[in-house]
Amino acid sequence: MSTTQSERLRELLEPLVSSQGLDLEEIEVDSVGRKRLLRVVVDSDTGADLDQIADVSRALSAKLDESDAMGEGEYTLEVGTPGAERLLTEHRHYVRATDRLVKFQLAEGGELVARILKVDDDGVDTEIPGVKGRKPTARRLAFDDIVRARVQVEFSRKDNKKEEEA
Repeated sequence: MSTTQSERLRELLEPLVSSQGLDLEEIEVDSVGRKRLLRVVVDSDTGADLDQIADVSRALSAKLDESDAMGEGEYTLEVGTPGAERLLTEHRHYVRATDRLVKFQLAEGGELVARILKVDDDGVDTEIPGVKGRKPTARRLAFDDIVRARVQVEFSRKDNKKEEEA
């Protein structure tokens, strides 16, 4: 998708998404044979449920139909939320990933897998899980020290809240 088309679509759709209480995270146009696929990724601090996704999808579809932003050819609109292993690129993404396990690529080289405990304007406080009976360790990461960060899927994590209530 050209930068111009991407910018036009963002300018057209972002106010509509915001009015629904969501953030416009990503816009992508792909060609699928003769058709095009417009993917719109939305999110919020509390996530987005299926009803919100359906509402914003209908609103975006109506707005796109009344504009010429997608041109005359056929296209399919797909609206969704970020995947489970989302890439963290904005401050709000780090905030939303609090208490999640994240794989960090560090500017100094190497990788670190740690849980985000707290986020502020300068960086993140993390906890590196203990291995083989060792206690977890704390580490502060400045945003300047992070090249890339991606949320990790955890299948066997114990729910700390349930443990504390028991």
